[in-house]
Amino acid sequence: MHMFQYAAAQGGNGIVGIIVPFVIMFAVFYFLLIRPQQKKQKNRNSMLRELKKGDKIVTIGGLHGTIVELTNDIVVIRVNDVTKMTFDRSAISHSVASSATE
Repeated sequence: MHMFQYAAAQGGNGIVGIIVPFVIMFAVFYFLLIRPQQKKQKNRNSMLRELKKGDKIVTIGGLHGTIVELTNDIVVIRVNDVTKMTFDRSAISHSVASSATE
C-alpha cells in the first residue's frame, strides 16, 4: 500500500511539472508578443479616428498627401495641386507632423 501512495504522489507531481512550463511559456508570449501588439493596434485605431481635413499623411504604400475629404471608411488625399486620390482609411500608415514638413 505504501508503494501505491508513493506512485500516486509522484504522478500528480509529474502533471504539475508538465503544466507549469506551459503556463510560464504562455505568460512570456503574452507579455512579449500579444500585449505589445494589442497596444500598437489600439494606438493605430486612435490615430485613424483622430484624422481630420488638412492632416498630412503617408499611406502604407509610401504615398504622401494631404487629406481633402474624409468619411468613416474613405479618405481622399491631395497629392499635388491637381491630383486627388481615394484610399480606404485603413490604408493610412501614419500622420506626419506639420512642423516636420515646414
